[in-house]
Amino acid sequence: MKRQIAVLGAILALVPVVASAATVRTNAGRLHGSDADGIGVYEGVPYAAPPLGPLRWREPQPVQPWTGVREATAFAPACAQLGVSMPGEPDPKTAEDCLYLNVWTPATRPAGKLPVMVFIHGGGYTNGATSLPLYWGDRLAKRGVVVVTLAYRLGVLGFLAHPELTAESPHHSSGNYGLMDQVAALAWVKRNIAAFGGDPRRVTIFGQSAGAMSVSMLMASPLAKGLFQGAIGESGGLFEPLQLAPSYALPVAERDGVAYAKSVDAASLAQLRTIPVDRLLRGEANMVSHPVVEPYVLPLSPYDAFVAGRQARVPILVGWNAEEARSLTDLRKVRAATFGEDIQKAFGFQPTALIDAYPHADAAQAVQGRADFERDLRFGWDNWAWARLQARAGPPVYIYRFEQRPPFPAGSVRANWGASHFAELWYVFDHLDQESWAWTTADRKLADAMAGYWVDFARRGDPNGPGRPLWPRFAAADGQVQRLKDPIVAGPPPELATLRAFDEVYAKLRGAPFGASKTP
Repeated sequence: MKRQIAVLGAILALVPVVASAATVRTNAGRLHGSDADGIGVYEGVPYAAPPLGPLRWREPQPVQPWTGVREATAFAPACAQLGVSMPGEPDPKTAEDCLYLNVWTPATRPAGKLPVMVFIHGGGYTNGATSLPLYWGDRLAKRGVVVVTLAYRLGVLGFLAHPELTAESPHHSSGNYGLMDQVAALAWVKRNIAAFGGDPRRVTIFGQSAGAMSVSMLMASPLAKGLFQGAIGESGGLFEPLQLAPSYALPVAERDGVAYAKSVDAASLAQLRTIPVDRLLRGEANMVSHPVVEPYVLPLSPYDAFVAGRQARVPILVGWNAEEARSLTDLRKVRAATFGEDIQKAFGFQPTALIDAYPHADAAQAVQGRADFERDLRFGWDNWAWARLQARAGPPVYIYRFEQRPPFPAGSVRANWGASHFAELWYVFDHLDQESWAWTTADRKLADAMAGYWVDFARRGDPNGPGRPLWPRFAAADGQVQRLKDPIVAGPPPELATLRAFDEVYAKLRGAPFGASKTP
């Protein structure tokens, strides 16, 4: 009984004191939210029409205006999915009608408009929910910003490419409906955020994992031009050669889409649009769960767009975590004898020169090598490349390596994660108190610093502020990154040698040095 009371107390501690918030007017109608400890909260705000029936696999359409006052006091269901984005989180309520966002804003605001931070969740483009308490924007809003979290179509509903979809499209493309949703949400922010106290001319997008990959693609998308003035990418980006990811090309993605349709017994697009959503998530849905390089939303891959100088010229803050793989891969199964073979099975073809850059002669080396390889392949190199390409273009660039090891409880699904994928989120959102873990003074000091860095970057494109260690602007020549740990220090990343190995291998695949266009 005592334990049950303690658990109930911990849950209640997460529930803010709620009162009535101001009614705001958007372009579609009036909204009434709640006030949570001095923060106005507006949940389940529609930014596009429900993508149902004939609107399935079409560009997001405008919200139908409403009369009266709409209640915005409950999160909308997450977009249709199976499973969860992070081990240990609860299964979200889901629906195909899911194009909603949430807003946190100081109830008492100073004169003038506040900077805006728009968060794009991760989950491999197949999972994720804005209702997850870890993503709540209340703690950041208390620092003087307006926080928005958005949902976007996932998996097959968000990223199906198919010849019939391409044929019916006025843009002769298909596949990036989830990215179109993100653009539509940013357009909603530009039109409406002033009503919540936000400055539509000071919008910073920030995302984690697939959300960070989205940020890199939004920087390369002509549709998102002018919709944001700063960008933050946490553990993700799309800069590797597409020679290693052929399914990102529209013709290949269309073939995958046809194969998927057959797997759910659909002979036509018309049939696909009538299949219940739970059946759509079955079959070979994993074949169509990522964005596509196509003529309309993403005419060039982010790497090619940045090399050509066609990306958004905005300040960026990007980085990765020291032990990314520990929350993504069961390292207990790694074997030295099958090191390279196992990597090829997990990630598809990888050049031998990349695999050989990681020692794996014995069991201990193999485990460390696999963890380091996966960190660099999926996160480290992409963020390092992103920083260097944007620095060449001129805007301010700040790069980090998160090294703090949260006190994930022994015996839990997150035990031994260390500075893993996801680990920085508790610090960025300043949400240590959501978990009754054995947080230290150093953890709390770092969370305060990181939330401050992120907010100050949103405020003026520079993370530096009083009371925190100086974060030097990134210069590719010296490779200095901010190492987020106790204490915070600046220095080169320990994996610099293996990151350079990726440069060498990728340059050979592309037929040009890093950052250079291939000559005809």
